[in-house]
Amino acid sequence: MKPKIIGTGLSGLVGSRIVELLSEKYDFSDLSLDKGIDITQPFQVERTIKESPGQIVLHLAAFTNVDQAWQQQGDKNGSCYQVNVIGTRNIAQVCAQYKKHLIHISTDYVFDGQKDRPFTEKDQPNPIEWYGRTKYWAEQEVEKSGAKYSLARIAFPFRAEFGPKKDIVREIAQKIKEGTLPPMFNDQQITPTFIDDLACALKIVIQKKPVGIYHLVGSTILTPYELACQIAETFSFDKKKIKKGSLKEYLKTNPRPRGFNMGLANQKAKKELGIKMKTVKQALQLIKDQREKD
Repeated sequence: MKPKIIGTGLSGLVGSRIVELLSEKYDFSDLSLDKGIDITQPFQVERTIKESPGQIVLHLAAFTNVDQAWQQQGDKNGSCYQVNVIGTRNIAQVCAQYKKHLIHISTDYVFDGQKDRPFTEKDQPNPIEWYGRTKYWAEQEVEKSGAKYSLARIAFPFRAEFGPKKDIVREIAQKIKEGTLPPMFNDQQITPTFIDDLACALKIVIQKKPVGIYHLVGSTILTPYELACQIAETFSFDKKKIKKGSLKEYLKTNPRPRGFNMGLANQKAKKELGIKMKTVKQALQLIKDQREKD
């Protein structure tokens, strides 16, 4: 019999691919609205986790629409705060009560993007907008719950295919083909994360149950402009359709704050857990190979 994993957000962009890639080894049960479970309701969370033989809770569910989150700023009754903070509090407290190991997925948005080097797990979070604040508060709920936890931060997750939602790579690729790609920032650093790679990393986290914070992100820090150029190169798109843009200029007319240097370092995961994440170039080539097989 396969070990059980209790999960949230398993039908989303990241979660559904993790289930696809790890379901041969693990039996996943999904705590979701589709299953009649609202993570903002503590009794529903407790009943489900208490009754499951699974010893791992993989918490992926989150309100991730950053623009919509900005519209809710300061509203603790809004869905962003309720899902990200209250939902996480409920899950973490139940994990502590019933001795389940919690794997909590967080984000690069907990940082302010003001450093001149990649952020490590030792750096103090300082989120500058509402989504990032709720995710940092969620991290604090995990840390103070008393549960044994592995906290994994990811950034700009992408994969080969996912019908319900486009990720950064497929969005850029489609717009290059259509000739509708806006100027891409060349003064911002990001760390795109290949979801297939993340699934392999989480398999190790599930096995080892390390306690602490890990950056499970890709091994390339680059600008959105450089990412678009690498996508064009891999898929033989016309690079002339890619124009340089400026985040600094963009922010003059768009009020939602954005960090400039959002790169995350992943050396801790490699050193302590033996996790080696792929570069963007390697990941894009794998996506190309997967699509050609289909």
